[in-house]
Amino acid sequence: MPSLDALCLRLTGQTLEVVQHQLMAIRANVWSWLLVTLKIRKPRLQLADCDSKARCIVVLSPGGPERLEFWPLDDGLATVGYNVPESVAPRDPRSRSLTRVATPPPPGLVVVRITHFSVNYADVTIRWGLYESAIKFVGYPIVPGFDFSGVVEAVGAGVELKEGDAVFGITFFGAYSSRLLVPASQCRKTPKALTAAEAAALPSVAGTALHAMALAQFWPAAPPTRNRAVLVHSAAGGVGSMLVQMAKTLGCAPVVGVVGAAHKIEACEACGADTVVCKAGRSDWWDDVAAASPDGYAAIFDANGVSTLRNSYDALAQTGRLVIFGFHTNLPTVSSTLSPLHWLRMAKGMASMPTFEPMDLVLSSKSIHGFNLSSASASFVLRLRLDGVAVDASTRRLAGSSPTRRIWSTRTWRSSSLGSPRANSASRASRLLVSRLYRRRTR
Repeated sequence: MPSLDALCLRLTGQTLEVVQHQLMAIRANVWSWLLVTLKIRKPRLQLADCDSKARCIVVLSPGGPERLEFWPLDDGLATVGYNVPESVAPRDPRSRSLTRVATPPPPGLVVVRITHFSVNYADVTIRWGLYESAIKFVGYPIVPGFDFSGVVEAVGAGVELKEGDAVFGITFFGAYSSRLLVPASQCRKTPKALTAAEAAALPSVAGTALHAMALAQFWPAAPPTRNRAVLVHSAAGGVGSMLVQMAKTLGCAPVVGVVGAAHKIEACEACGADTVVCKAGRSDWWDDVAAASPDGYAAIFDANGVSTLRNSYDALAQTGRLVIFGFHTNLPTVSSTLSPLHWLRMAKGMASMPTFEPMDLVLSSKSIHGFNLSSASASFVLRLRLDGVAVDASTRRLAGSSPTRRIWSTRTWRSSSLGSPRANSASRASRLLVSRLYRRRTR
């Protein structure tokens, strides 16, 4: 008789532990939705509460925006990522996201006074209770947030950074904060060509795109194959726009971008896409995808989920690679609180999730890869140094369109905006990274 874990894997494609976490998230979110609908509970975060005091934003438990709360960071408290060992930075009894910082900090670590952080869709799924690594490695209450920029306040032994240095970087949760304890290896000096807000927009989208390119074997250099065609879904978004630029820079051709609305076509073309396919209001848009590369695609980058995965796999050329890094179409994009209807739609999506037979993978010579940023190596995410990067004329022209990536100063937190950030188009920071990629490639 199969075990419960094996049965869950067979029925849902997920382990028993993950299923239990999802059931708890459903219960918590439905309860939260009910309380908000009946106007029994209101959001705890208020714009008037934003002042100069050191604080962090905490997700108390899965649910709606009313589960967000300000916590003070007094008496040497700071937020910290889960990859910093507790033997180095003991956790506060209230949350594994908090630690009390020694003076000076432990060796190899720095304290950063955060001035800006970015809001990613992953942060919203953390609040919903649907981000598995947040549950596995931290638990609730949790301080979300990957990207940050700010000023170094204190340094531990063996660190090249100095107090007062302007830096940006990545943390494995904890960026929604005024003060962060983070490994120095996860920080870089902010280039003079970038503002603090632009620098805060860079790490997650760049790291995700770079990791995806590596899995597709296009980084650090394109493979010596005849077919170098690349298809990027959601190509006007934060990660998608980075993928388009990286693919173009690394010699992929044609680079085809898929967008969900006509107003995103221009932004995708500005990133360098050879062909842009708009799928809004169309059922035959896959015909345009096929026409753009009749021999199939060497790599397809897909964060949509059930709506495109099967077709993406079918569109691969022999030896092609499908890289999956999200399931956005399974989740709502506009609602800040999940109703029972949302869960029914997500259940339908999970039930429709395509499966891929090992024999078919072998016979068709195709492969599928998946990852999420929170499991990637921080040193890999920030392996590209941006120090001293200059903005050339072409980069400035490419950056002509106004970026829409949501960057918030810690003094202008907005509880309403934390509910449902929209898709992000490419920022000037991404252009700088790509120009740096090109320089490394041509050395």
